[in-house]
Amino acid sequence: MTATYTFDVFSSLDGYGSYGGDGDWGGYWGKQGPELLDHRLASFDTPHRMVFGATTFRQFVEMLAASDEGDDVRDPWVSRMRSMPMTVVSSTLTGPLDWPDATVVGGDAVDIVTRLKEESDVPLRSHGSLSLNWALMAAGLVDRLQVTVFPVVTGRTGEGAIFGGAGDFDLELLEHRTLDRDIQELVYRPTVHPRPSS
Repeated sequence: MTATYTFDVFSSLDGYGSYGGDGDWGGYWGKQGPELLDHRLASFDTPHRMVFGATTFRQFVEMLAASDEGDDVRDPWVSRMRSMPMTVVSSTLTGPLDWPDATVVGGDAVDIVTRLKEESDVPLRSHGSLSLNWALMAAGLVDRLQVTVFPVVTGRTGEGAIFGGAGDFDLELLEHRTLDRDIQELVYRPTVHPRPSS
């Protein structure tokens, strides 16, 4: 039996994962409420193996290193996620890694995740890691696409279009919930949209 792979990503309503400039809002930051935080923490109650690309991994390590206890960056679900085993797909990253149980694996991401899905006895989950997950979606390896949509539009300042480099996909809605009145969590099963025959 192969392990389930979830691509988990935060988004503004207009499809951006982060914002530019010196603002203090956008997506997750400043919009996360108690229901979302409790739900996120509960989603990590069962063991997972995390899968990150090098850029997202570096960003998490840098954010955690620059934060203090009580900062949003150290919300309890992040600490729980950090305690799970991690595979970092990278041909450039080298150790030592500032993560309790991280392993760097070089090579083709599709081959690496195909092998992980076959060998892992726990579900696989990735947060962010956009280009990595676009490739995995194109290869049919993403079983669940979990998009948490925050009630913001970042048209002028948005960065990191969460599907800006992805292919075309049809989505089957598996789950949906509203958290803290304004936040939508949508879970889909993605399938590659077939190209019309010429």
